[in-house]
Amino acid sequence: MERTMQQNTERKKIHPHKFALWVAMGSIIMMFAGLTSAYIVRKSQGNWVEYHLPPVFWVSTIAILLSSITMILGIRAFKNRAMAKFKAMMWLTIILGVAFAILQYVGFKILYAQNIRVDGNPSESFVFIIAGLHLLHILGGIIALLIVFFRASRTRVKVYNAVGLEIAGAYWHFVDVLWIYLFVFFLANQ
Repeated sequence: MERTMQQNTERKKIHPHKFALWVAMGSIIMMFAGLTSAYIVRKSQGNWVEYHLPPVFWVSTIAILLSSITMILGIRAFKNRAMAKFKAMMWLTIILGVAFAILQYVGFKILYAQNIRVDGNPSESFVFIIAGLHLLHILGGIIALLIVFFRASRTRVKVYNAVGLEIAGAYWHFVDVLWIYLFVFFLANQ
């Protein structure tokens, strides 16, 4: 009886790496909340240049949404030990993440060609800084996905431990949701 209670208590504990991820995500939320709040405050002070996000940002949003779906399918395949499907879904997730980054870069170039620049009006600076910081988090996520993918794909691995993959997946979904928030925020404040 005592052993069963101890096992139940141990199962309810959160993995230290998952806890660290939640703390990091909380910090990232605070940073972007501060930036978007500053955007709203600065916009209300006037001297604000109106701009519109190029349509390529819609395409990048679709890419990041699709990458979350492939991430879910990849984790599910790993847990079911369907390694071929896992590898295919993870590569597709990584490719969609890279496509998102490239499409964001193209969007920045289009904005720059429209004379919307990081060193211009504060409205212009905010969009580059906020979206650029998000893009850095995406690139970090791509690196994390590659590391976890290669660790999980090693042929000498006999244990199917999904903790690292779950952590990378949670982070990936987090930056996906964060982009949706930022994208809607930019659209609503154009």
